[in-house]
Amino acid sequence: MKTIKKTVLLYFIALSFSSCGVYNLTGTGKIDAKTFQVNRFQNVAALVEPGIERTFTLKLQEILQNQTNLNLTNSNGDLVYEGEIVEYRITPMAATASQTAAQNRLSITVNVRYTNKNKEADNFTDKKFSFYHDYPGTEQLTGSTLTAALDDIYTRITQDIFNESLAKW
Repeated sequence: MKTIKKTVLLYFIALSFSSCGVYNLTGTGKIDAKTFQVNRFQNVAALVEPGIERTFTLKLQEILQNQTNLNLTNSNGDLVYEGEIVEYRITPMAATASQTAAQNRLSITVNVRYTNKNKEADNFTDKKFSFYHDYPGTEQLTGSTLTAALDDIYTRITQDIFNESLAKW
């Protein structure tokens, strides 16, 4: 009797895992694509920080490679991501008694165009994604402070782009 219960339990466990075969932990489900392409995002913001467009492009490629089984290609991708960095802005958020910034905010907005050659209903054009990072007013936005801010912002923006294009949360 004990072995029958164990066998039935194992059968139901195996059945439950096999019935969820088209899903994965990222929530992408089944993707009707084999390749993706991320064109270089140009920096057209009024305030230009050199190199941020390259860093953003690489971060978007990285999240797609890490969270899907798609292959990166330079041309003719089934999924194509392209766009521009349209805003790079530093804003004082809080002031001290001496009228200097106690806290600043770096905000970045990216305009994205997404094309799915196999499922055109999923395409979107000129969709804006933005996020920000606050940092102390006593720090300059250079070196490790800038790197930490960009990592924080790009992690959120690229995850939002991934969710909008593939995860369908």
